[in-house]
Amino acid sequence: MILIYLIVILLAGAFLAWITGKQNPVRPRIISLVALSIDLIIIILYVLQSTPSNKDWLIDIKLDWIPAFGISLHLALDGLSLVMLILTFFLGIISVIISWKEINSKVGFFHFNLLLILAGITGVFLSLDLFLFYFFWELMLVPMYFLIGIWGHENRTAASNKFFLYTQASGLLMFISIIALYFIHVHSTGVYTFDYLQLLGTAMPSSTGMMIMLGFLAAFLVKLPVVPLHNWLPDAHTEAPTAGSLILAALLLKTGAYGLLRFIVPLFPSESVVFAPIGMLLGVVGILYGAKLAFAQTDLKRLVAYTSVSHMGFVILGVFSFNELAYQGVVIQMIAHGISTGALFVLVGQLYERIHTRDINKMGGLWEKAPVMGAVGLIFSMASLGLPGLGNFIAELLILIGAFKANVLMSCLASLGLIAATIYSLRIVQKVFLGKANTDWKMNDLTLREKIVSASLVIAIVWLGLFPRPVLNTAKPALLKTLNKQKEITFHDRIITNKINIVKNLLLFSEIEKKD
Repeated sequence: MILIYLIVILLAGAFLAWITGKQNPVRPRIISLVALSIDLIIIILYVLQSTPSNKDWLIDIKLDWIPAFGISLHLALDGLSLVMLILTFFLGIISVIISWKEINSKVGFFHFNLLLILAGITGVFLSLDLFLFYFFWELMLVPMYFLIGIWGHENRTAASNKFFLYTQASGLLMFISIIALYFIHVHSTGVYTFDYLQLLGTAMPSSTGMMIMLGFLAAFLVKLPVVPLHNWLPDAHTEAPTAGSLILAALLLKTGAYGLLRFIVPLFPSESVVFAPIGMLLGVVGILYGAKLAFAQTDLKRLVAYTSVSHMGFVILGVFSFNELAYQGVVIQMIAHGISTGALFVLVGQLYERIHTRDINKMGGLWEKAPVMGAVGLIFSMASLGLPGLGNFIAELLILIGAFKANVLMSCLASLGLIAATIYSLRIVQKVFLGKANTDWKMNDLTLREKIVSASLVIAIVWLGLFPRPVLNTAKPALLKTLNKQKEITFHDRIITNKINIVKNLLLFSEIEKKD
């Protein structure tokens, strides 16, 4: 029941925070912090007490929900889910701490939405029933809409509407694909089920499989996001409160990457191979185009938002490379990007709280006034450009090596993104913290609370850069399972294709003999 407890604790905390917020604005903050801390402690204790296992799933629980339609509460944990849950609860705690002083209106409802989003993300990382997965996928949407629309900045209404329309429309396409896969499985087996493990290997024509896969892809590529489906992201990031930007960049985007690894490749192995050249091309376009747009921004928060488009391009490039090195890089990139870009959004929020502007042309020379903040900004700017010793370097190196094995040209083009990242990252440091002071700002350095947040994020990104092996070892069985399933089915398809070609050749040969 540990997996159910993880979700129930967050849901209970959400409603309790909303109820108590009317009496005292401090109580929702404490409740949110306690709920997320309990979940993090539970998952860490499980990691420390568990022994290595050869099972596909470390924890697996399945309870009937609507058995007449084959819907169940099927939750399971493997290495990939485990590392993503640790990231979710860790950054969830950070989001509560950084919003401690920033959010002063409707505090109870704010923390209700915050915990509801995190409960939805947790459910997405654990669900093995496609109906349940879609339920949690949509559960993330509405509270994030409120988070942007109520506590956002000047253009929050337009940004929240755009976020809702993009994600809701793509989510509906995925739901149609889930229903189609459900009925195809019923037609071929007579079994009504939404269970992921039973739907694996469902027999269907390749054209049908491609259409269904594109429905799933629409939802995952919008959430990543991939160019040209990225237009909602900069506006949502720019207008969201700091905690909203952190969760959006560090966690919500990762649900799209997780969906590619968990659902696209295993459920549609042959179709994903056909789509791979397009997928890799989209990844390269995202890397280069996102970097170009990041360099062109003067709004610091919008600049950081476009770096996410560039970094997520590496994820889709790695996913469609179909080898272990690239997949290891994808997992590290998901974690490293969550930490480094999340930290940059926290930094932007701290700056805005002090000087009430995000225009980098009005900044400059801030290192003298806030040296600790400057040092933190330098570390995470260097992480964003892929400096050796930090987590992003490991991720992008593994992805590029893995992609090189799959497609030399795409790997070489993607490597140009490292140069582009260096340019926009150094621009952040130069325009904000170094150079001539464009305005004589009166500002204080980081408070003790902000230093604790920054120090924890710095430790996490340095540890990931120096000691990535524990993360790689944890996720490795899940990644190999995905790759083996893809290779097994595509190999089976190649055998069938070869047999069909042999039969065709024999028939053609017999026709020639008859004519002779």
